[in-house]
Amino acid sequence: MKILFSGYHNPNFITITEYIEEAIKNIGHELVAFDDRQHIIPGRIRQRIKFANSYDLQHINKKFVSLSVLTKPDIAIVTGGHRIQPKSIKELKDNGLKTVLWTIDAPVNFKPIIEVASCYDHIFCGGTEAQVIFNRNKILNTNWLPFACASKFHRPLTLTPEEKKKYAKDIVFVGSFYPNRWDILKELNDFEIGIWGPNWNKVKLKSLGRISINNIQLKHTDWLKIYAAAKIIIVIHFQDGKTPCHQASPKVYEALACKRFVLVDRQKDVFSLFNDKEHLVSFENTRDLIEKITYYLKNKKEREKIASEGYKEVLKKHTYVHRIKNLLSVIKN
Repeated sequence: MKILFSGYHNPNFITITEYIEEAIKNIGHELVAFDDRQHIIPGRIRQRIKFANSYDLQHINKKFVSLSVLTKPDIAIVTGGHRIQPKSIKELKDNGLKTVLWTIDAPVNFKPIIEVASCYDHIFCGGTEAQVIFNRNKILNTNWLPFACASKFHRPLTLTPEEKKKYAKDIVFVGSFYPNRWDILKELNDFEIGIWGPNWNKVKLKSLGRISINNIQLKHTDWLKIYAAAKIIIVIHFQDGKTPCHQASPKVYEALACKRFVLVDRQKDVFSLFNDKEHLVSFENTRDLIEKITYYLKNKKEREKIASEGYKEVLKKHTYVHRIKNLLSVIKN
C-alpha cells in the first residue's frame, strides 16, 4: 500500500513525524512524505498580513494536492490538521483516496480543526478529549489513537563516566514551560532536580534550591542521556484550567521505552493504558509527589522493577508500529 503522510519535519530535531514515517516503512508500506510547513513567506510577515498567510497556505495545499496526483497513493494521513484545507481533502477524495486526520495537539484553538474534520473519511484523536469535542459537534467518525514510542529512537542507554557526571540528577523533567508545571516543580527544591526544555526563561531563574533550570530545546539524543542518568522521570501534563486535555504525553511512552521509572500526574488517558504502581506511578498533588519521590529514591529495587515492567508493556503494546497497524485496520474494516 502507498501512503501519503503529511507532517512537519523540524530541521532542528526529530519529532512524531519521523517516528510515524519510520513505522509506515517498517510495516512494509510505501511512504510518500509531505512537509506541511514548506512556507515561502517568512513567519513574521505571515503573522502581520492576513493575505500573505492565506496565499502561503494556498501554495502549500497546491503542492500537497499535486504530490497526490503525481504519486497516486491509496491513503492520505494528515497530522494536526491546521494547514491542509478542506478543498484539498475534497480533491483527494474525488481522486479516490481514503483520507485520514490524526489530531496530535491539545485542543487549543480547535475551531479550525472542527471545521476541516468533517471532510475526512476517518478521524483519529491523540487524546480522548478531542473525541468528546468532535462528538459534541456531530462529527462521529472518530477513533482514539494515542501517541507511542519508537524503539529505534527511544531506548535504554549505557553512559560513559563523563556522560554520567555531566547529566546525573536524581530527578528530571523534560518539556516546555507551562505555569501549571512550574507551580509543582518549584515546590520540589529540596531534591536534586534538572529541568530541561524551551521557554523556561519565563521563570527568570537558572536555579532554585537544588533545582537547576536549563532553557534549551533538546535533540532526542540529548534527553536520552538525561533520562539514562536519572533515577526518576517526572511527567506533568499541560493544563491551563480552560482547555480539556486528557491525552497521554509522548514523554510517558518515551521514558518507559528508555526503561526509566516514571512519576506522572493523574492524567486520564495514561491510566487507561498503563497500570499504576505496576508500569509507572501516579501522583495526585504536590504533597503526594514529594512523598513518592522520597519513598522511591530510597527503594531502588522497587523503582527498577516498575521501570522494567513499564518497559516491557510499552514495547509490547505502544509503539508507532502498533498505532499505524491499528489505524489501517480501522480503515480496512
